[in-house]
Amino acid sequence: MATIQEDGLKQRQRIETAAAAIAEANPGSPPDTVIILGTGLGGLVDEISDKTSIDYASIPDFPQSTAPGHAGALHFGQIGSKRVMCFQGRFHLYEGYSMEDVVMPMRTAARLGVSSAIISNCCGGLASNLQKGDLLILDDHIHLLGANPLTGLNHEDWGPRFPDMSEPYCRDSVQELLNLAKESDIRASSGVYVAVPGPNLETRAEYRMLRGLGADVVGMSTVPEVIICAHEGIKATAISVVTDLCDPDDLKKVSVEEILEVAAGAEPHLTRLVVQFLQ
Repeated sequence: MATIQEDGLKQRQRIETAAAAIAEANPGSPPDTVIILGTGLGGLVDEISDKTSIDYASIPDFPQSTAPGHAGALHFGQIGSKRVMCFQGRFHLYEGYSMEDVVMPMRTAARLGVSSAIISNCCGGLASNLQKGDLLILDDHIHLLGANPLTGLNHEDWGPRFPDMSEPYCRDSVQELLNLAKESDIRASSGVYVAVPGPNLETRAEYRMLRGLGADVVGMSTVPEVIICAHEGIKATAISVVTDLCDPDDLKKVSVEEILEVAAGAEPHLTRLVVQFLQ
């Protein structure tokens, strides 16, 4: 049986091998910003100029997207003033992936020297003021996934054993995004995201509990990547698209098809906001 140290070193080698392959496939300058696109939110890819794209399948030992609305492609190029690398598709614990797999994109991006991250997701709205299609700029989160990407051997040259989480999301970026949304007449607010394992949606009692914990929206992603950002010293920004409403006193059934439809309707607003933010 492998020791904790052997497992940690093996995972480090895996990340560094993937990062080297990605760097070789990118003919341009190193990226400033990494973008991770959530379910059905791939339209931002069309805004990338001087674009180079590779499939996840061509990256050695890299996970493959299986969730609906996740294309499984990595794009390099320019948006506004920033060189970006954009992961069109992420990985989730509910797909059967390990936490190491889930954070593989962010870990490889860190090896390539990014200084900032923009992460998007679809979510269920818990707060009573939210409507379908709204954007929520995350200013904090509640981690209920049951696993942590920092468990195991810590590589001190990557980050500290006990990273601080007092400001997981850049406050200046939150305010800037809210200002940009207001100028563009985009419905947006800030709030707290709670991450749960999935893949099933929650019961009435669970939604009531999550509201009581102080969450404004609920989803199945994002928090692991943000923890890695805190560990690696990467400035994190995250935007949720509210695709369904989770009122425990008036709960309606929802399908994946409905979620993807709402995401598609909100995608132009998300894309416009991110492009303006990167100018």
